[in-house]
Order: sequence, then C-alpha cells, then structure tokens
Amino acid sequence: MIKALFKAFEVRWKSYRHRFVPWIALNLQKNERTLRHVKDRSQDKLTQDEEVSESLVCLFTELLKNDLKNQRELIRLLPKSKQNIYTNVTLQSETHDAPCTVMLNTLGFVTERKCSSLQLAGTGVFVTRGRVQKGSIVAMYPGTIYQADEPIFFQSIRNPFVFRCIDGILIDGNDKAMSKIVYRSCSGRDRLGPFRLSDSSWLTPHPVNPLAVGQYVNNCSNEKAANVCYQEFDVPDGFPLELCQFLPNVKYRADSQRPLRCVVLVSLRDIDRGEELFSNYYTIVQ
Repeated sequence: MIKALFKAFEVRWKSYRHRFVPWIALNLQKNERTLRHVKDRSQDKLTQDEEVSESLVCLFTELLKNDLKNQRELIRLLPKSKQNIYTNVTLQSETHDAPCTVMLNTLGFVTERKCSSLQLAGTGVFVTRGRVQKGSIVAMYPGTIYQADEPIFFQSIRNPFVFRCIDGILIDGNDKAMSKIVYRSCSGRDRLGPFRLSDSSWLTPHPVNPLAVGQYVNNCSNEKAANVCYQEFDVPDGFPLELCQFLPNVKYRADSQRPLRCVVLVSLRDIDRGEELFSNYYTIVQ
C-alpha cells in the first residue's frame, strides 16, 4: 500500500517539478538545456504581436465560416423525422474533425493531444498533419486569467497547469475540478448580446479552436531540445468581436480597462509531422 502511494506521488512529482521554481533553481546546472536564455525582453518575441493577431484572425475567420456551415446543415436535417442513427453519428464525427481540417487548410498543419513520447509525462501535443514552419503559432495556452492580486490558492492546489507570465499574471490551464468550474462560470458571465467573448470547448475532448492545447505541451529534456517557446500576447482593442468566441481565455474578474492576456506557443524551427512539441518551462532574461 505504502509502495503504491509512493509510486503515485513520484509520478505526479516528475510531471510537476519543472513548474516548481525552487526545484528549477536547484537544478539549473544539471538541466542547462531545459532553460531558454534571452538577452532582453524584445528577443523573447519571435513573432510580432501584429503577426500573432493576423494569424489568429485568419484561423478564427475560417472556423467561424465552418461553424455557420455546420449550423445550416443541422437546421436542414432537423425536420427529417426518419433520419437514421448512422447519419447523426456521421455528422457528429465530421463536426468534431472539421476544426482540424480547417486548421490544416489555413495554417498548413494540425496539432493534437496524444500520449507523450516521454516516460511518465502523460499527455503531450504532436504535429499530426502537415508541416510547421519556423515562427508559426502552433498552440495557445487556455485558461482563466488572474491578476497578481486575485485569489488562486484553492485552484492551485495539486494543479500543475498554472502558467506564470513575466509580469505576475497567472493563467490556470487546468481543465478539471475547481478550475473547470471557475472557467465555465466566468465564460458564461462575459457575453455581449448574442456574442460569446470566450471559448469553453477546450474543456472537452473536442475543442472548437484546435490551437487550445498548449497546456499539454511538455517540458524539454537534455535529450530532447525545445522546438517551441511561449510568447505573451495581449489581445488588441481592434480584435473582431465576432471572433472572440474562439479565444480560450477569460478574465477571473471582469475588467474592461486591461486587455485580455493570451499566451501562444511559437515554433523555434521547422517541425515535421509526427514530432512532439517541447517547450522550455523556464526562460532566463539576462
């Protein structure tokens, strides 16, 4: 019994330790390759904010078109009383796969969650179709946005998915337990008439925005170097309102004065189909 408990603790610790700052500080020299060094904050951005915004708008526009197309198809089939189960299942399956097809046609690649190639790492993120070019947005880090003065103690307990931005802003990317409840509550609160201002489908196995898998990107190792990096991005005021429904982030406290913080993952090099994405959980700014 004790051995089983110790084994379970060991598995959890190995998946969490790369986010635990004291452990990182004590193991800097042993794990030098797992760190990312930049000379200043300007170098931390591989892709300019304008390019990030344009890339997201391009993908979200196509996702919106696909959404409208699916809605029209469902309305067309709705009056058919003799519609068989096979048709329903087929349409549902196509609807779930459609966002990935849109992503492939728009960005040239697809990233999806699968079992990681690293031992004890659990879920990872892979390029399953196409090929990623250097400097591309490959994923977004979804979750509830907390300012430095906002409460996150209970949500953070046994939660390895809390991402800390350079200015102290936190993003809770956990899709289970209390974190899931908080996100759904805040997402339901923030609406503008008929427009949803955030996407909560990343909490399900079939996200409408296929980029919203960034919380499952694993830390690199001395054997497997990082091929993506995190980049902080504030959604600009001019971002199209009708496309906000695909943003997988929501503020914990409704605050119109501060822009919505997002974190995207940018490719450090070309990435081929079948490769797993690895990031640096810790960046040193010199």
